[in-house]
Amino acid sequence: MPAKNNSQDNNQLLQIRRDKLAELQAAGRDPFRITKYDQTNHTSDIREHFDELEFVPPVDEEGKAKVVPLEDIPEGKVVSIAGRMMFKRVMGKASFANLRDLKGDMQIYVTRNDLGDDEYAYFKKYDVGDILGVKGFVFKTKTGEISVHAKEVTLLSKSLQILPEKFHGLTDTDIRYRQRYLDLIMNPDVKETFVKRSQIIAEIRNFLAKRNFMEVETPMLVHNAGGAAARPFETHYNSLDEDVKLRISLELYLKRLIVGGLERVYEIGRVFRNEGVDTRHNPEFTLMELYQAYTDYNGMMELTESMFRHLAEKVCGGTKIYYGDKEKGTGVEIDLGKPFRKLTMTEAIKEETGVDFDAVSSDEEAKKIADDHHIAYEDRHKKGDIVNLFFDEYCEDKMIQPTFIMDHPIEISPLTKKKPSDPSKVERFELYINGWEMCNAYSELNDPIDQRERFAEQDKLAAAGDEEANHTDEDFLNAIEVGMPPTGGIGYGIDRLCMLLTNSEAIRDVILFPTLKSLDASDTKSSCSSTQNGDNNGFFTPNSQIDFSGVKVEDFLTDEVDFDTFCKSDFRAVKVKECVAVPKSKKLLQFTLDDGTGTDRTILSGIHKYYEPEELVGKTLLAIVNLPPRKMMGIDSCGMIISAVDERNGEEELHVVMLDNHIPAGARMC
Repeated sequence: MPAKNNSQDNNQLLQIRRDKLAELQAAGRDPFRITKYDQTNHTSDIREHFDELEFVPPVDEEGKAKVVPLEDIPEGKVVSIAGRMMFKRVMGKASFANLRDLKGDMQIYVTRNDLGDDEYAYFKKYDVGDILGVKGFVFKTKTGEISVHAKEVTLLSKSLQILPEKFHGLTDTDIRYRQRYLDLIMNPDVKETFVKRSQIIAEIRNFLAKRNFMEVETPMLVHNAGGAAARPFETHYNSLDEDVKLRISLELYLKRLIVGGLERVYEIGRVFRNEGVDTRHNPEFTLMELYQAYTDYNGMMELTESMFRHLAEKVCGGTKIYYGDKEKGTGVEIDLGKPFRKLTMTEAIKEETGVDFDAVSSDEEAKKIADDHHIAYEDRHKKGDIVNLFFDEYCEDKMIQPTFIMDHPIEISPLTKKKPSDPSKVERFELYINGWEMCNAYSELNDPIDQRERFAEQDKLAAAGDEEANHTDEDFLNAIEVGMPPTGGIGYGIDRLCMLLTNSEAIRDVILFPTLKSLDASDTKSSCSSTQNGDNNGFFTPNSQIDFSGVKVEDFLTDEVDFDTFCKSDFRAVKVKECVAVPKSKKLLQFTLDDGTGTDRTILSGIHKYYEPEELVGKTLLAIVNLPPRKMMGIDSCGMIISAVDERNGEEELHVVMLDNHIPAGARMC
C-alpha cells in the first residue's frame, strides 16, 4: 500500500507542474516560446572576478541598502547567469535559491521589492528543476557567500518531471547510466569527469599537432574488419545489397595513408567489437591510432611516455596522480614523471613465476608447463599463445607503475615486424599502468610477402572457428606492395586513459552513453518513476509485474542439507563492485563483491545465460559467504550467489535475488 500511495502522490505532483505550465501559457508567459537568453557570465567567472564585479548599493539614513533600479547599476557591474534551480527557500518578502550552470552553483537572492509583486508571485511558484535566467548584481552575504542579487528573473524552461531527492542524490548506477542527463544534473563530479575527458582529447590533439601529425578520418563500415583480434558487428548495406562489418580497428586504412606519403597521421574514432561488457570494456569505444613513417617501436615509446606526462601535467596539474580513494588509503600513487620501466614479456613472466620461456623450445614443452601451472589453453595454441596466457595470469595486474612490456610472441602479433635477433618475437610493446593495458604499439610490418603469409595463417585460424582472427585483405596487400616505408604505429584506448586521469572506477563512468541491455516499455516507465521519487532500490522490474507462479525453491541439495546445516549458512547482503564474463566459459560470471569486511570477495555464478555483466554492477545481492572456496575454471569461488529457479514451458530460468540498495554491504539476513 505505501508504494501505491507514493505513486499517487507522485502523479499529483507531476500534474501540479503541468497545471502551472498551463497557467503560464494562459497568461501569455509560455517559457517554451523563449528562443534565447543573454548569458554574460558563468558562476565560476563571478567567483574568479568577484572584486571587479561586486556592487555595493547605497544605504538610507537607517543604514539599510536602497533598492537600486537595474538601469542605475553601472554597466560593468551587471551580470546575467542562467541555469537550473536546484534549491529554493521562500521567506515571505525575500527568497534564496541555488542556480546550477556548466561551471558550478551560485546562490541567488530574490526580493519582492526588486521584482515587484507580480513577478515575485510568479517566482514563488517556480519549481526545483526549472531553468531560470537571472539578471542582477554581485554581492557577498553576511555569512560571506558570493551571491547574485536578482533584479530580473526569467523562466526559460519549465521542468515537468521531479528531480531525485537532493539528500540521497542519484546513486543507482543503472539509472545513472540510462538517464545520464539526470546523472549530470544531480552529480557535479560526474559533469567534471566529462569536462575533463574533453580536455584530455583536446590536449592529445595539441600535443600531436606540435609533432606535425595530421588528423584524418577513415571508414566505419568495411568489408574486412581487420587490424585487431576481435569479433565484429555485422550489418547490411541496402543500396549495395552487400553485407558489411563495423570496424574493429583503424589500422589498415591509416597504413594506406602512410603508403600514400602522409608521413604522420592519426585518427580518434569509434570502433566496435562484438564482445563482453565489464568495468573496462564497452562494445563501442573510442580508439586513437597513430602512425609515423621512418621510426620504429622505440620511437613510439618515446612519444607515448612524453604524451602521458604532458596529459598528466595539463589535466591533473602534475605528473603524480592518485588512483583510488586517497582518504581511505585504498588506492595507489602513480608517478608518470619517472622514466617508464621496460621489460620483455618473457622477462616479466620469469620475474613473477621463475619460468624462462626463452629456454622453452617446443609447443609441447610450453603446454606441459601450462598444465603444471593450471593454465587453461586450447589445442590450437602454440608456445607464443601460452606465453601470452602466462602473462595475463601472473603479470598484468602487477604492472602498477608505468611499464612497457616488449617483444611479444609472433603468434599473437600478425601485423608486426619480426625482431631481427629473434624471429619468434616481434617488435611490439604494450604500456601497462595500474594493471591495465593502456596502449599497443608496433614496428609495423611493411614486407608484403611476409604479410601475406601472416594473413594465410589467420585465415586458417578463422576456418578452424576463431571468430577473432584476421582475414586476408587484398587491397591492403596491394598498398604495401606499392611500398610502405619503415613505420611505427600505436593504438590507445581513450576511454581507459580517461578512467586513469579522472580516477574513475568503470569505463561506463567515462562514456556518456554506455552500452546497456535494453528495457521494455514497462521497465522504462518503472525506472523513470523510481528516479522521480529519488528512491530507486535497484530492482529491474517492480514485484507487482513479476509472475511468481512458476518459481520454486531449488531442490538439488534436498537430500544433503538438513535444517541444522542450513541454519549455519551465513547469508549476507553483498554489493557488486565488478562483474565480468569468465574467459572460455559461456555460462560463468565472476563477481567482485563488497561483503562489508573491507576485503573484496570473489564468487562465480553460472548465470551468464540470463544476465549480462553490466546489468549487475552496482546491485545488492544475497550470498552465502561461509562456504569453503571452490575452484571453477581455475578461479577460487568463495561463496554462492542466491538465485530463484523459475520453470516456464518445461525450461528452468535463474533469477538473481536482488535486495534494496539501501541495505549496507555485510548486513546479515535473518
